[in-house]
Amino acid sequence: MGRSNSTTAFYTYLLLSVAGLGGLLYGIDVGIISGALLYLEKTVDLTVSQTSILVAAVLGGSTLSSLIAGFMADWFGRKKMIIVSGVLFVLSIVLIVLSQGFWPLLFGRILQGLSGGIIGVVIPLHLAESLPPSTRGRGSAIFQFLLTLGIVVAAGIGVYYSRGAEQLIAAANGNSSIIRAAQDHAWRGMFLSVIYPGTLYLLSTFFVSESPRWLHRRGRREEARTALEKIVSPAEAERELLEMDSVVAPQSGSSSKPAFAGSLLQRRYIVPFVLACVILGCNQGTGINSVLGYLSVILKQAGMTATEATRGDFAVKLLNCLTTVIAVALVDRKGRKFLLMLGTGCIVLALGIGGSLFRISEAKRIEVADQVRTLVQGNHLSVTPEFVRDQGGDSSLTVLYNYGDGEKIATLSANDKEALQVAPEKAKPNAPLKITRAFVAPLPSRQTAWLIALSLAFFIAGYAVGPGVVVWLALSELMPTRIRSVGMGIALLINQGVSTTIAGVFLPVVSSHGYAAMFYFWAACSLVYFLTATFFLPETKGRTLEEIEAIFAREKHSEMPETAR
Repeated sequence: MGRSNSTTAFYTYLLLSVAGLGGLLYGIDVGIISGALLYLEKTVDLTVSQTSILVAAVLGGSTLSSLIAGFMADWFGRKKMIIVSGVLFVLSIVLIVLSQGFWPLLFGRILQGLSGGIIGVVIPLHLAESLPPSTRGRGSAIFQFLLTLGIVVAAGIGVYYSRGAEQLIAAANGNSSIIRAAQDHAWRGMFLSVIYPGTLYLLSTFFVSESPRWLHRRGRREEARTALEKIVSPAEAERELLEMDSVVAPQSGSSSKPAFAGSLLQRRYIVPFVLACVILGCNQGTGINSVLGYLSVILKQAGMTATEATRGDFAVKLLNCLTTVIAVALVDRKGRKFLLMLGTGCIVLALGIGGSLFRISEAKRIEVADQVRTLVQGNHLSVTPEFVRDQGGDSSLTVLYNYGDGEKIATLSANDKEALQVAPEKAKPNAPLKITRAFVAPLPSRQTAWLIALSLAFFIAGYAVGPGVVVWLALSELMPTRIRSVGMGIALLINQGVSTTIAGVFLPVVSSHGYAAMFYFWAACSLVYFLTATFFLPETKGRTLEEIEAIFAREKHSEMPETAR
């Protein structure tokens, strides 16, 4: 018996809501670490490499799960993998909040990444296989929009807990126990707060039906019909089932050999494959995930207070969300190539400006390792803000040190209210302290700090209007049908690999060479991105997938005229 229009509408809204919650959690995965880092490093004993690994762990976990999520969804079904993503997310939050050291934190962050990778692959796949053409575009738009909204929510959580922590620290009058408790509560509270949307997402996944197309491919035709009738009328469900039958029928007697065997060696597949890999590698070469993950840290280094940094983090990420809405409206009107050229051009300019602003202060670094060593008492170090002011006026101090177990970093601003305290772990109370490097650098002026914030806002706007909205659409359009699953898997591996590597080396690079070096590197990668989009990427707007394939089958792209608009 068929379903009423109100019933199908309700289930469609339910499916879109679950997809939206999935996108929200994916964005929270990326953004939550930014505000937490301001306090995490002060309450958990971490080396520079370990801090970078914690940021990169989500990207690494996402890389792993995104590679296998499609295969797992084929074996076990889309619904089961969506439920698994919710379970992993909730478990990750519990583990992180209860952690007392590096390894539990790392495992929790990896679980977050595994959850995000599954969400990023399976949710869009499930939407594409379940929704009718009339709402399929809306489903993808909701997922993408709420992904960027999740990053904003994470930044807002950071602002809320940072403000509370800073108020307690200011009222502590230098009491180290109160200060440490406030800092510890801040980062744990940031992570704990996102367990609520995570739990709602997990519970709602049990009410989602399995993909009708997955059921049909498994020979469960009547179950597929039932799933379809939750979304469309019985007549439409029957029509779609007949279409599925017509696709499966000719395949039943075909060879089991994969259709894509050897196809990557043909020119018509090599060119779009290489182009897609370059685009996805450069997409992460812009530094987008590192900027989002370290945004509060970057803004604080630019001369802002912790509260201002978390507010700036929120504002920039809100801009990312709003600009994404504009880009979604423009992508089918202005074209992929135009938006990608516009966005990457803005990114190059923004990173060049930001790097130059950092370079002005970083060029005036003064080595003070010998002076800092005189403050060491036994294996403890205590540095006051007054010491920083005496060495370089309105400046910041960076100390690289170790207790024989890896390089660590500590920073202190002349404007901070409490002293910098360095002590060994309780498990190694007698470990010798070694100061490997220490330097002071002038804090950027208030005007420079806001200029850096504006350059980062310009960067985010450029990314959102170009690569953020275009790259995945362009990837799916560039890859020919016969190699789409394999080609997208390899390109995605390159994308996540570059992202994970950059996030992992960020803190070591900026500690040794400054923020300007990282900004200039990202600008160079973005320039390659801009040149690729300008001279090698064909415009795919208004063309069918078959027409796009025909472009690469010819010797010159220009021989293929654009379809009339």
